[in-house]
Amino acid sequence: VQLQASGGGLVQAGGSLRLSCAASGGTFSGYAVGWFRQAPGKEREFVASINWSGGFTSYADSVKGRFTISRDNAKNTVSLQMNSLKPEDTAVYYCAADRNRAYTDVRPSVTISDYTYWGQGTLVTVSS
Repeated sequence: VQLQASGGGLVQAGGSLRLSCAASGGTFSGYAVGWFRQAPGKEREFVASINWSGGFTSYADSVKGRFTISRDNAKNTVSLQMNSLKPEDTAVYYCAADRNRAYTDVRPSVTISDYTYWGQGTLVTVSS
């Protein structure tokens, strides 16, 4: 399964962006999917994740109440709606899929090493 993240760009502080993660070469409808980000000079960090059915989600404290993760399994996509963006949200955003917890109705993992398939990333820049 190959993942493709898109939707990044330049936005002013307080603005919104919607990122999308699409799968090709297979389906990730049964996998948990997570979004992670890496700012310049910093380690990659967890942002949000969603289980296979969309019934369970996890969020980093830094984005709770501002970001919303969702999925459309019929379209084989996962989205991250980002509102009230801040300059500290500037980073390359990656989507990833966790195949080891396929079809599980539990809160999805927040741990980078649990994710098997990774996309190439999309850059989000928030200006002040």
